[in-house]
Amino acid sequence: MDLIIYNTLSRVKEVFTPLDPARVRMYVCGPTVYDYAHIGNARPVVVFDLLYRLLRHVYGADHVTYARNITDVDDKINARAEAEGRTIREVTETTAAQYHADMAALGAMLPTIEPRATEHIDDMKAMIERLVERGYAYVAEGHVLFEVSKMAGYGRLSGRSVDDMLAGARVEVAPYKRDAMDFVLWKPSKPGEPSWPSPCGIEEAGRPGWHIECSAMAGRHLGEVFDIHGGGIDLTFPHHENEIAQSCCAHGTEQMARYWMHNGFLQVEGEKMSKSLGNFITVHELLESDKVGGRTWPGAVVRLTLMSAHYRQPLDFTQKGLEEAEKLIERWAKLIAPIELPADVTPPEEVIAALCDDINTPRAIAALHGFARAARSGDADAAAKLAAAASFLGLMPESWRGATAASEDAAKADPEMAARVERLIADRIAARAAKDWAESDRIRDLLVAEGIVLMDGKNPQTGEMETKWELKK
Repeated sequence: MDLIIYNTLSRVKEVFTPLDPARVRMYVCGPTVYDYAHIGNARPVVVFDLLYRLLRHVYGADHVTYARNITDVDDKINARAEAEGRTIREVTETTAAQYHADMAALGAMLPTIEPRATEHIDDMKAMIERLVERGYAYVAEGHVLFEVSKMAGYGRLSGRSVDDMLAGARVEVAPYKRDAMDFVLWKPSKPGEPSWPSPCGIEEAGRPGWHIECSAMAGRHLGEVFDIHGGGIDLTFPHHENEIAQSCCAHGTEQMARYWMHNGFLQVEGEKMSKSLGNFITVHELLESDKVGGRTWPGAVVRLTLMSAHYRQPLDFTQKGLEEAEKLIERWAKLIAPIELPADVTPPEEVIAALCDDINTPRAIAALHGFARAARSGDADAAAKLAAAASFLGLMPESWRGATAASEDAAKADPEMAARVERLIADRIAARAAKDWAESDRIRDLLVAEGIVLMDGKNPQTGEMETKWELKK
């Protein structure tokens, strides 16, 4: 069946046709690693994890390349390092590990490639110099800026004119700009900030602007034109608009990506998430603290909650939604606990059809409801379909079984190491039961730093929390 996706660029649903079916390429904007990821950050991770799973199913796992970057040079990173008296590298390494642990707990697969901004400075400088040579950028007072007026069709992705974008944007007014809409490709570094030799003959050291990072990394790993670019709707302008401008002008192409996909905004209990409103929630807090509902929540429950609305629609993240998702997970777990899934589980056609309809997760969840109803009536085939569907959607129970097998293999290879991990997991469960979140966090971060992936969930039979683990692949 055809894969249909909504293309932000054309504003219609289109049949997805890759440039090369043997090399399907997708880029998604990843985290800036200065603190724990909040639940709004987690929504695109889950959305594009589902698309990644679908693409691998349709085209073959070896024929899909998924790149998701890490921004490890940024003002927020610099500020946190200075405030905590740590090096920038220490902040980014710790925070990247926390991000990976949290996203793994949500059932998200690792992307094929995870390029870091600081490892692609030469690519950025080369792209900047090319833009200057071609007349799309200029040097001014130690900065290099992209001249927006030179880019025909700028604003096409967001569907707004330059005047509208200028009125609705927080644009830095600077005397060295030829126009207020021009944006920074390279800038001088302040004392104590990361710096590199500057491009374009600029004598003082500097660092890249934010937008150039993704253009350079996508070009390096996916090519000048690739299939899908994804991210949150908030990135449409200016970030993605500027990516298109940089990439097309540097490469001389009409497109950067052929399909652009954006997930909708996330609210908390009907309000915009904000620290000032006290409703700012990180994934780590959901997994490890009692901030929401006075308890912790399994990753599969959080994932199902994030899947409850269509990805292009706004999502109201609520405690009630978490409770409803947990009830579903528990019911499904009891029905599929006896099912032994093969290693290469085949997802039901109903679920694939739902995902092929522009990643229609409400329709996919409805299919699981149907399997569960039939399974409760004694239909063994329906129970098997439920197990396969839940596994494919990254919910359960395959990851738990896989973790058990991995820990058993580790125990055979190094029983002392396995025994130590099990003791630490028991200590962490005890700390969580006592609501000693600091100790729970300390143990979790220790294990993550040692390459241990933790997966929390409820035992389908007892309802008690349990943690499975595996060595990071």
